[in-house]
Amino acid sequence: MTSRAVELRVGGQSYRVVSSASAGDLERFAAKVDEKLSALVPPGRPLNPNALLLAAIALAHDAEEQRARAERISVQARTAVERLLGRVDEALAVTESALATPDAAPGDSE
Repeated sequence: MTSRAVELRVGGQSYRVVSSASAGDLERFAAKVDEKLSALVPPGRPLNPNALLLAAIALAHDAEEQRARAERISVQARTAVERLLGRVDEALAVTESALATPDAAPGDSE
């Protein structure tokens, strides 16, 4: 993939970024950063490098929380599937046992 320059606007400032990522992806990511900056910096206050750092930290925190949530969901799903497979194995064992034991014919007595 070739690199290209993309003009992005974040926090009221323009940035020229050279990347192999698509312009649409970069614009979407820049919009997320801009959204986070808007939540951190009151309207009308000048943007400073600390605000960009805080936005980056907040986004990293959000990403970390989402990874942890995805891991918890994955563990829960794995546990549920293992439990379900155990129940299927038990049901199959009961069925195999029933098939292996021939039923006595009606009216037969021992």
